[in-house]
This record gives sequence, C-alpha cells and structure tokens, in this order.
Amino acid sequence: MKKFIQNKLKDQKGLTLIELLAVIVILAIIAAIAIPAIGSMIENSRNGAVKADFQNAISSANIYFTENPQGMAASAGGFSGTVTVQELVKEKYLDDKGSLKDAVVITKAAGGNTISGSAEANGKTYTLKSALTNAQLTSIKNANFTGTSIAPAP
Repeated sequence: MKKFIQNKLKDQKGLTLIELLAVIVILAIIAAIAIPAIGSMIENSRNGAVKADFQNAISSANIYFTENPQGMAASAGGFSGTVTVQELVKEKYLDDKGSLKDAVVITKAAGGNTISGSAEANGKTYTLKSALTNAQLTSIKNANFTGTSIAPAP
C-alpha cells in the first residue's frame, strides 16, 4: 500500500494553476478585509491621542487650581476660575500642550472642571461643541471623537 501511494505522489511536482489561483484569491479576500480594519484602528488611536490631550489639560488644571486658589473668585459652590493651556505650559503644569491650541480654556466649576476649545492634529481640527467635563470626555468613544462638533455621548 505504501508503494502504491508513493508511486501516485511521485508524479505530482507542485501546485496546479487552479490551486495557485485559489490561494491568490483567498489572500486577496483577507487583504480586502484587513486593510480597512487596520486603517480605522489607526484613525481611532489618533482620535484617542487628541482626547487624551484634552484630559491631560483638565488634570493639570486640577493641580493648578489646588495650588493657586488666590486667583479664583468665590462663588456659591466654592471657587471659580479659568486657566488656558498656554498658561499651564508656562507655569510647568503641562510639559507639552500636545495638539491643543493655546486658547483652550479650563474652567473651575462646582460640578466639575470643564474644558472648551479646539485642537489640531493630523491635518484635522477637533473642536468641542460645548464645555465638557473629564467624565464626559471619557464617555466619548475614540471613533466618535472626530470633526468640528464633538459632543458628549447621549
């Protein structure tokens, strides 16, 4: 039996044209599915980086407001005040403003500090539709963190 199988296999030298075409078609299908998926992952990570810049600015402003209460006005819920990203970088609360523009403003409020303004990265401008808290920023998925009218998730 073993000799019979060896004799049959001895005559086969490689892949037939049909088998080769089948392999090429399968690879093309896999590539057609994988390339757009990888592209969207890269875009989502870029959006996430801009979102992280906004969140870092809020965190830095929290420290700034804690260490500099003298610049804030008393209000019903405690103290209120504002600081720009440019000032946070100047005062060394942020190492780098990242993609945020200098005019981004963080406002201290009783319900939580909010951030408003815009950022520019990868040839796109990201503008917050309204002032957002850190929790609202976190709730926005990276895939939805695009364009010029970023709003919190419903």
